[in-house]
Amino acid sequence: MSNKEIWFETLHSGFGQFFSIDKTLYQDKTEHQDLIIFENDVMGRVMALDGVIQTTERDEFIYHEMMAHVPIIAHGRAKRVLIIGGGDGGMLREVCQHQSVEHITMVEIDANVVEFCREYLPNHSAGAYDDPRFNLVIEDGVNFVSQTDMKFDVIISDCTDPIGPGESLFTSDFYQGCARCLNENGIFVAQNGVCFLQQDEAVSSHKKLSNYFEDTSFYQAAIPTYYGGIMTFAWATQNALLRHYDLAVLKERFNKSGIKCRYYNPEIHAGSFALPQYLQDALS
Repeated sequence: MSNKEIWFETLHSGFGQFFSIDKTLYQDKTEHQDLIIFENDVMGRVMALDGVIQTTERDEFIYHEMMAHVPIIAHGRAKRVLIIGGGDGGMLREVCQHQSVEHITMVEIDANVVEFCREYLPNHSAGAYDDPRFNLVIEDGVNFVSQTDMKFDVIISDCTDPIGPGESLFTSDFYQGCARCLNENGIFVAQNGVCFLQQDEAVSSHKKLSNYFEDTSFYQAAIPTYYGGIMTFAWATQNALLRHYDLAVLKERFNKSGIKCRYYNPEIHAGSFALPQYLQDALS
């Protein structure tokens, strides 16, 4: 490994992770951010934006399955889904598994990310960009949810951390816009960092979301690439019952959906809403 270039990510001073670069596939500064896609012998192809790992081929399925299937299965009758971000195509791939979904809009601020990921991370989208239900909008996510006339049953904010272009997707304006364009019983979910190290992000999101949604909480999943603890996903809806279905209901919906998963299942769904005490204490 000493002869290989090493890529470092630092989340906190004195603490981080590294990847050896077997081959750099693409590296450039786009209109909005620094982008690199490289190959690593353990995690496969890896994409980073502005020095932060966004996705790897080996473990992306955990993140994308949990972000897509938890809200869609919980909703039970989702027809229209909005993805904010998600330019790598993994979220779209999972949403497209649900044949009951009739329309999928994806709003991505950076057209270059979509283009490069289709070329260099084709396994993420796995052909989903060609799904006839799919509509791509190159636009700022805050502007879209504030101005669109469309309504959605599920909104998935597949955002970066709240720095650079992703910062606006953690604001009250964005959350208010999402609440505005959700249908009755609609569900909003969002990436919200690793709460053991980024607890302030979760507390801030919870406080802001609570101004626009009757039921706000989090659910979690362990994703190796997002180091430092368990990845936390924000959950917000006007109907608290959507977070508390019996396991039998989740199993029935899962079996009826026909989706194929490597991580998500009804038991994982039910258990993912159990939060560690330190997060519960911080939120209270």
